[in-house]
Amino acid sequence: MLSEVALPDAVMIAAALLHDTVEDTDTALEEIEQSFGTDVRQVVAEVTDDKSLPKAVRKQRQIEHAGCVSDRAKLIKLADKIANIRDVVLNPPAHWSSDRKLAYLDWAKQVIDQIRGIHPDLETRFDHWYEQGKQSLDANHSE
Repeated sequence: MLSEVALPDAVMIAAALLHDTVEDTDTALEEIEQSFGTDVRQVVAEVTDDKSLPKAVRKQRQIEHAGCVSDRAKLIKLADKIANIRDVVLNPPAHWSSDRKLAYLDWAKQVIDQIRGIHPDLETRFDHWYEQGKQSLDANHSE
């Protein structure tokens, strides 16, 4: 996604590929630094949630800190949220209720609203999928 509309450098590409590694595996940031360097480690750290915190706290921190990270991290976060909301619209987890899907869309928008201005083309893509999701889920709620 980033390569389609942004001009990512090697650090951004590596960090984008590794952005969920620390959260989803036993890999530590130090291991990322050893294998990929300090710059990649820093960007991955910027987009990694502290899994020791409760989910609600992690989600609120993403909103609060989204505007305070590097441009690379903002672009990765934007691309990740686009992919995530597109999945919620096109292929949501079977066990997610409509309310949970709507809550995710609204939370993702709160995160992205903190980084507006970083990349208008990606923001347009985010807005497209957000609106698609809202329309689809709102239509289901009114039935």
